[in-house]
Amino acid sequence: MDTYEFLEHCENLGAGGIHAIVRGDLKKIRMWAEAAGMYIEAMVPLPEGSDTTAFEEALKSAQAVGAVALRAACLGTRRYETFSSIADWREFVTRSHRSIEAALPVLDRFKIPLGLENHKDWTLDELHDLVKEYSSEYFGVCLDLGNNIALLDDPVEVIETLAPYTVSTHFKNVAVQPYEDGVLLSEVRLGDGILDVQHCVSVIKKCRPGTRFSLEMITRDPLKIPCLTDAYWASFPDRNGRYLARTLKLVQANRAPSLPMIAGMSHEQQLRVENENVVSCLKYAREQLEL
Repeated sequence: MDTYEFLEHCENLGAGGIHAIVRGDLKKIRMWAEAAGMYIEAMVPLPEGSDTTAFEEALKSAQAVGAVALRAACLGTRRYETFSSIADWREFVTRSHRSIEAALPVLDRFKIPLGLENHKDWTLDELHDLVKEYSSEYFGVCLDLGNNIALLDDPVEVIETLAPYTVSTHFKNVAVQPYEDGVLLSEVRLGDGILDVQHCVSVIKKCRPGTRFSLEMITRDPLKIPCLTDAYWASFPDRNGRYLARTLKLVQANRAPSLPMIAGMSHEQQLRVENENVVSCLKYAREQLEL
């Protein structure tokens, strides 16, 4: 979909806004959003090193549609699946710092806040240090409520630590199960997971009252977090058994009887189930969370 189609679709579902890549007829998108009273948060790429060309073009589009925030990620994949050594990880860290340093003057010029997502790349301590180091009115966090379980962080601690820096959210709930190599992690309907989403909302609202809650209800097979394998640990210089034990204890205490599965479904069946999940989450957010 282009952004206009997505905006129209989300309004029909009863959503209050969208969190998406901006493309299509920018004037038309802005007019529709303003008429419907919906917000737009734009997903943008970080600069490639010192080259800010694509980043600036994305910000121009975001500004043209009236975007209230931006979302970016340093890594589009998962850390434990991407890096096979500490050296590889440290090279990525160096590149990420260059990208952020290049982005900050552009953000100051466009005056749209950017949230860097905890995208199964930075541990809580690493991301916290990063946003403190580059302290800026226009640089913060896109807070995903469940991602850092995959890095053996405590989800409540993640939310409470990063809430003061939160620019935008990937609002979700998650369920977990053990498996032979570690942990299975699934997005589930807001009322069905291990997170106290009411507490999450109250913490974020207290720290950043203007933050919007953008649903990320991904309907897919469970993600495998192979934290009991040697390969998983290759890029974690500061993780140890304490983090592993805490996470395994969390999983055992909250073991789901079953996790969502789409394997074997037709494309049409997958779309139907996904739509049901999204509609259910929107209803729960309105009725139980007053969002």
